[in-house]
Amino acid sequence: MRRFAGIDLISERIPDETTILTFRHLLEENDLGEQIFQTVKAHLKERGMAMKQGTIIDATLIAAPSSTKNKEGKRDKEMHQTKKGNQWYFGMKVHIGVDKDTGLIHSVETTAANVHDITQAADLLHGEEKVVYADAGYRGIEKREEMAGKSIEFRVAMRPGKRRALPDTNEGRFQDLVEAAKAHIRAKVEHPFRVIKQQFGFQKTRLRGLAKNHCKINVLAALTNLFMARRQLLLTS
Repeated sequence: MRRFAGIDLISERIPDETTILTFRHLLEENDLGEQIFQTVKAHLKERGMAMKQGTIIDATLIAAPSSTKNKEGKRDKEMHQTKKGNQWYFGMKVHIGVDKDTGLIHSVETTAANVHDITQAADLLHGEEKVVYADAGYRGIEKREEMAGKSIEFRVAMRPGKRRALPDTNEGRFQDLVEAAKAHIRAKVEHPFRVIKQQFGFQKTRLRGLAKNHCKINVLAALTNLFMARRQLLLTS
């Protein structure tokens, strides 16, 4: 990360905590996180990495502290709990739309964890895509009011139980191959999530409230795009 940020620990002064906090507040108060994200997208487009005609949409859970051992004695009121599988989670969701060819993020939304993924789908589209890929949680997306009039082909995954029940016939095997092909393309949306969580360490919120975390995730989305496109950028510089 130090190499990525261009910080030399030997010859350069490292910003102290107060300086970083002041800078963070400046970003939040002026909604600069969104501007940074849009600026990076424009830079990538100039370098030939434009978002094209296909989008993959997905969401991931980010945990929030559930402890009440703080000044207010309460959990963050803007975070909520949700159940995934047999496990309960408390926190928020990060929803993203990525280009199906490059895997770069072009849209970001943040909500509480209990908000259904499909409600944010329309806001994750850039408007020029001809096809959208999504997991089984987005089934029925084409019937939603906000999708009316859009000439988009929705390639949504079959529910796992239904796929397992496919008959061992030519048609059943063909449908399974189609699902495997969709899953292969959809896997690209996991790459930026991995960078956000592993490379940049955003697995748990440290800030209270969705507004602050939305600003942070916009900055992280911009950094993630630069990180993922670093080799292409070096070649075109």
